[in-house]
Amino acid sequence: MRDIGRILVIAGIVFVVLGIALMAAPRLGISRLPGDFVYRRGNFTLYVPLMTSILLSVVLTLILWLFRR
Repeated sequence: MRDIGRILVIAGIVFVVLGIALMAAPRLGISRLPGDFVYRRGNFTLYVPLMTSILLSVVLTLILWLFRR
């Protein structure tokens, strides 16, 4: 049970940090990176955050790799 508690605390901290980063992203100018695609036609808008997804994946991979060491 102690290990599960640690995992939940770490996951909670990661979610809080991620939430704060997402709220601060527009102010820092990183809400739409080059490589994010926006397609607008009439009342339809499609937003594909390709570069944002890649960057988020790399950052989370590095964080998880550090925790496993």
